[in-house]
Formats: sequence, C-alpha cells, structure tokens
Amino acid sequence: MPKNKFDNIFFALIVGILIFHTSASYSQLSDLARVDYTLLPATDDGFEYEAARVSLNYPVKIKSGTYLFVGAGYANIDLNFGKEPQPFNTNAIDGLQVFELNIGYTFPLKKDWRFAARFAPGMSSNLSADKLKADDLVLSGELVFIRDRTKSEDASKPSRLIFGISYSGNRGFPYPLPFLSYYRKFHPKWSYNLGVPKTNLQYHISEKHRLKLYAELDGFTSNIQNGIPLLNGDSAESINMSLILMSLQYEFHFLDHFEFFCRASYILDKRVQLRDSEKENILLLDNTRGTYFRTGLRFKI
Repeated sequence: MPKNKFDNIFFALIVGILIFHTSASYSQLSDLARVDYTLLPATDDGFEYEAARVSLNYPVKIKSGTYLFVGAGYANIDLNFGKEPQPFNTNAIDGLQVFELNIGYTFPLKKDWRFAARFAPGMSSNLSADKLKADDLVLSGELVFIRDRTKSEDASKPSRLIFGISYSGNRGFPYPLPFLSYYRKFHPKWSYNLGVPKTNLQYHISEKHRLKLYAELDGFTSNIQNGIPLLNGDSAESINMSLILMSLQYEFHFLDHFEFFCRASYILDKRVQLRDSEKENILLLDNTRGTYFRTGLRFKI
C-alpha cells in the first residue's frame, strides 16, 4: 500500500487519462495540473497547427485505498492553411475549442492489484453556431487493471503493469483501443515503458534531468457546426487529425513535484481530413511528414 500522501494521490490519479494530447489525450497519468503548447510548423502546402492546453485534476478520498477522481481540461486549437486556395471556407475551422470533464473511480483488489475506471464527457467544436449541439459532444473513458510493484521494499527492479481498454471521441483515433503500459526500471540510469498508445525509453541523467525517446499516437477530432460546403457538393461535418510520432523529450524536475518538458518529434504518419455526417473521409487536407514541437509545465506526483 502507499506510504505517503503523494503515493495515495498517484493511485487516485492513475485513472486520470486526459485526452489532451489530446491527448490525447494521452497526457501523463500522474498530472495534478498541466499547461502546454504544441506547434506543427507550416508544411510545404502551408498547413500549420497550434494548440494550447490546460488541465487540473483532484482526487477525493472515499475510504482507505478508494478514491473518486474529478478533473477538467481545456484546449484551444488554431489551424492555418496558408495562402494556397482551398475548396472550402477555411475560416470556419481556423479556431477549435475542446473541453472535457473527468470522473473516475479506483479501488484496491488483492495483493498489488487495483481496478480503475474513468468516464469523461466533453465537447469539441468550432462553435460557429449560437449554442452547443448534440454533435459537439464527445465521450471518452477507460477501464483498466493496475499491478504496481514500484513501492515494494524487496523490488530491486521496480515495475508497473496497466492494461485494459480505452476509447476517446477526440484523440484522432476515434475507436476503442487497448490500453497497455508496462514500466520497468532495469538499471539505476535506465527505464522503459512499453505499451499503447505510448512507448518510451528513459535515461535518468540525474535526479533532476531526464531524456526520453518516445513512439506515440496523437491527434484530435472536432465537430464543425453548420457544416462546410465543398466545391464538389459535399458537406464537411467534422475534422480529424491523426499522428504517429517518434519523439525525443527533455525533462527538468524541480521543487519536488514540478516538471518542465520540451519535446521534438518527427511525424511518421499524418492524416488531416474532413469528414461527412457519417464520419467518412471526404477530403484529405494534409498528409505530409515533418516536425512537431511541444513544451509545457506539469505539477505531478
């Protein structure tokens, strides 16, 4: 069992798998608060992506080892299509808003195991209409089992296993995915985390400085209120971006629980597409490879 307050908070926050990163979904599982900025510089055809995100999470103790988790996150996404003419009005999707509430619950099982579940209703839209619509709603959630052996007194090589299923309507891959994360520190200077949607190899330069080599998924999905008519007569009702990234991240840990990070990535695969009302792709906006940058500040346990 956890031995101090921040260990208890970790178990509560393990269910807080935010979309940002969109996250994302795909943010770190242990963030109490986070703010970050992402930039995909303009490609040869002029497409550029910027996103600013903030999230805040808080655990509520129900009883020993059992927690209710509550949190919220917001993101503002800007798209720029450059000077090249497009077969639609780009102003309709140059600014997108994403908001999500997180409600989670976790409790211990036998030995080193525990169960965690999260439900996250939210919205993702260009907000061009006077009010929210049903299509603006996005749902996310996870069901996972956790075996944690990082705090065991006899653990010479600490490890943590998390597995289950994950779904998010706003991560660029809007269908159920397995959630798998196996962490192991196999050397005083080296550790790894194998899984989906993220895998990394970590080098512990010192207590405060770390380097991580990542392979990960990223992206977003957003509703387009009122639709966008295309020149061919179709109407775009949503936009989706999916990314497969290879990244190198530097982390600076300070004041016990704060972390500054900066990440440079190479895009192995990118698809930015407009979709119709049936979620079928109708127009490819960008699929060029290139670079991706993210930096931010986290308050974590």
